[in-house]
Amino acid sequence: MSHFSTPEQAALAAVQLTDDERQPCEVWTRVMGYHRPVASFNTGKQGEHAERRFFAEQRPTP
Repeated sequence: MSHFSTPEQAALAAVQLTDDERQPCEVWTRVMGYHRPVASFNTGKQGEHAERRFFAEQRPTP
């Protein structure tokens, strides 16, 4: 569920940025108990990070 109202959702949907207006997003991940930016990983570790799979655990049925 979104915390934006309908007019706010419409305004957000109308915003279009050109590639010149965009900026890179720094992605951090937890490695060996502490957080590091993925950009600081070596090539092999960045490849491993790209191959990660995410899942949602199912709730047990009562």
